Amino acid sequence: MLGSKLDILKQEWIDVVFNGRNKAYGAYELRKNNGGNSLRSFLFGGAFFVFMISLPTIINKLQGFIPKAPVKVKITDVVLTPPPVDAKKLPPPPPPEPPKPKVDQVKFPPPIVKPDNEVKEEPPTQKDLKTADPGQKDQKGDPNADVRIDEPVGNSDVKSVTEDDNKVFSQVEVQPQFPGGLEAFGKYLQKNIQFPAVDRENGVSGKVICTFVVERDGSLTDIVAVRGPSETTKAEAIRVLRKSPKWKPGIQNNRPVRVSYTVPISFTLGEEQ
Repeated sequence: MLGSKLDILKQEWIDVVFNGRNKAYGAYELRKNNGGNSLRSFLFGGAFFVFMISLPTIINKLQGFIPKAPVKVKITDVVLTPPPVDAKKLPPPPPPEPPKPKVDQVKFPPPIVKPDNEVKEEPPTQKDLKTADPGQKDQKGDPNADVRIDEPVGNSDVKSVTEDDNKVFSQVEVQPQFPGGLEAFGKYLQKNIQFPAVDRENGVSGKVICTFVVERDGSLTDIVAVRGPSETTKAEAIRVLRKSPKWKPGIQNNRPVRVSYTVPISFTLGEEQ
């Protein structure tokens, strides 16, 4: 009656097993509906698995149709505090020009044997050497000066200042300044800085510390981002500083000099109001 193949889930076998027994307590219904339950479980499980695998793709597709809310960028005003000027650390003044010699000097060219027609510079005569000493150039002496032996002599009436024009000062008498002051510099940054999109999406914010040199003509050179929250924010800070108008140069000893400067530039994501 039941055939040669044994299948305990067939309805005939289930009726035999539960013949004369209580079919209402659950086991009979479970075995009777086993095939349908198994099929539904397989279908639902497969559909859920395919949905989870496809979820990232679905999200990316939906993001292309749903417009993003605009992100408001809050830029904090930069407060630049120049370092205090320490008079003890200022560079020393140039040495004074050596005083005039006590006796007049006449130029005495080195002796070179040449024909008379090729001589361009006559040596001093004995008459000249009676009232003047031989030297490298013609120069009037100062009768009130001290006698100087084996020491350099100069011309105290003309003083020249020789300093290294390429020297970069860290502290000067008058600090360099952005045209219009610190408030104008803050407005310039707020107008020109563009928050990098990748940092805006990842929620990256913070301060970028930049160093640069204010040249004698007020231009900015050697701009370096020492540290910052990301490479993109550091690059943006450098870009804006390169576009900066010329500053008022720093002053040392009543002349413009090269001055190193450090500024912090803040990149802050503000919440929508």
